[in-house]
Amino acid sequence: MDDLDRRILNVLRRDSRTPYTEIAEEVGTSEGTVRNRVEQLVDDGTIERFTVTTRTGNIKAMIEVGVAVDVDTSAVSKRMTEWPEVDFVWQVSGEEDVVLVVDAADTAAVNALITQARELDDVVSTKTRLILDERRG
Repeated sequence: MDDLDRRILNVLRRDSRTPYTEIAEEVGTSEGTVRNRVEQLVDDGTIERFTVTTRTGNIKAMIEVGVAVDVDTSAVSKRMTEWPEVDFVWQVSGEEDVVLVVDAADTAAVNALITQARELDDVVSTKTRLILDERRG
C-alpha cells in the first residue's frame, strides 16, 4: 500500500459512497486509477467491507471484555461478531482483551449484551462505556 492508496482510503472512511470521480479529483489522479486501486484493496483484503453509519437514536456503547489467559481471543471475538447489535469487535492490548462497539435500542439491550458476554465460559470480566457523542474525522 502506498501513499495514494492511503489517501483513497481516507476519503472512503469519511464516506464510502463517494463517487470515484470525486475521489480522483481530491487525490489528484484519474477515475480509472481510483477504481483499479479500490478493486485491488478489496481483493487483497485491505478493505473488508463498506459500511453505513446511522444516527438511530439508539444507545451506543463499548463493552470491554477480559478473557482467561489460556483462551484463544480470536475464537471469542469471532463468536461475538455474530451478535446483531455488535458493529465492531476489536482485539486490543491492555487491561482488557476484546472491545465490542455496539448499537442497541436501549440500555436494557446493552445490559443484555453484557450478560450474554459474561455467560461465555471464557469471559472473566467486562467493563462498559456508553458513547455520549460521536464525530467523524
